[in-house]
Amino acid sequence: MSHSQIGPQIGQQNGQQIGQSKPRVDWVDYAKGVCIIFVVMMHSTLGVEKAAEATGWMHYVVQFAQPFRMPDFFMISGLFLASVISRPWKRYFDRKVVHFFYFYILWMTIQYVIKAPSWIDEGQTPVEVFQNFLMAFIQPFGTLWFIYILPIFFIMTRLVERIDWRVIFAVAALAEILPIHTGAMIIDEMAARYVYFFAGYKLAPYIFQLASWVMDNAAKATLALLAWAAFNGMATFTRTAEWMATPHKILGMEMPEYLAGYPGVSLFLGGLGAVAVILFSALISRFSFTGFLRYLGSHSIVVYLAFFFPMAVSRIILLKFAPFLDIGTVSLMVTISGVLGAMMLYWATLLTGYGKFLFARPQWAMTERPEVKQARPAMQAAE
Repeated sequence: MSHSQIGPQIGQQNGQQIGQSKPRVDWVDYAKGVCIIFVVMMHSTLGVEKAAEATGWMHYVVQFAQPFRMPDFFMISGLFLASVISRPWKRYFDRKVVHFFYFYILWMTIQYVIKAPSWIDEGQTPVEVFQNFLMAFIQPFGTLWFIYILPIFFIMTRLVERIDWRVIFAVAALAEILPIHTGAMIIDEMAARYVYFFAGYKLAPYIFQLASWVMDNAAKATLALLAWAAFNGMATFTRTAEWMATPHKILGMEMPEYLAGYPGVSLFLGGLGAVAVILFSALISRFSFTGFLRYLGSHSIVVYLAFFFPMAVSRIILLKFAPFLDIGTVSLMVTISGVLGAMMLYWATLLTGYGKFLFARPQWAMTERPEVKQARPAMQAAE
């Protein structure tokens, strides 16, 4: 097993990264590979079902993954923060803020350019489209919200580093439990997700110990996974009692239809599900035929940034020209298209040498440039 720098895997110019190369932890990449597939699956499935005005069998897979899909991504993103959080502010800000905002601004602009004609056809004026573009600097846009909020988490964690970690963890957990729905995505997602990021940061030694335990106790880990799957499925698909669902409110907020969405329950399932993904990833990393997940995980941000276009195109084509396919199968095929389409774009930039700025931050976008450079794979993470 190797050691890795975590975080979305975005490289530097011409496949180079400032600083010393770090080996990777296989199970971490497997975990990210699993999570990015679930992220694409969610957007693909819900998009297909909305367009078709019907529900397919993939809807239940998405629903099962809902409690742990993003919690695990954020937990993994905090795993290696302890090794870099004490770096000089200038370098820390470059790697943990400027780095991600470069890709957010770039890909937000690309998405607006692609989608603007259809928005204008739907009745928006060019001025309204531009106003919405400017608003996206304040209110994260579409699927890109993850890389918008991640730098905020990095800065927050650095600023509260001297406060007792138990206090921060308790406040973050309380924020997740409370039904905070202000309509401002930054506030809502910070409240819902920071506890997992901070847990990854502070509990990293125990998480790595757990992964090591799995390697030596595959049978026990498999049984634990089966028990978790049954429990997660029960909580995810169990509708609440009628007296709670019609209509039950707390702090003025209508409560979720399913048990998994209730305050406290969602926090428990999110943490438990993140642990389950770690168990699963450590288990499958033992088998060479699952190596595609490791590769996908090491390039997870490539998929995250670029899947929207092949997803949308394949959805339109399949729904129009393959009416014989059921909605669930269409959703699955759109998911695969989103993942492969994004990777094909990345491979094309490597093969042709054009468009590397799409996935590799150029020198002009760096605010801190140490003299020492060492060639690294194109999609290594920012340190």
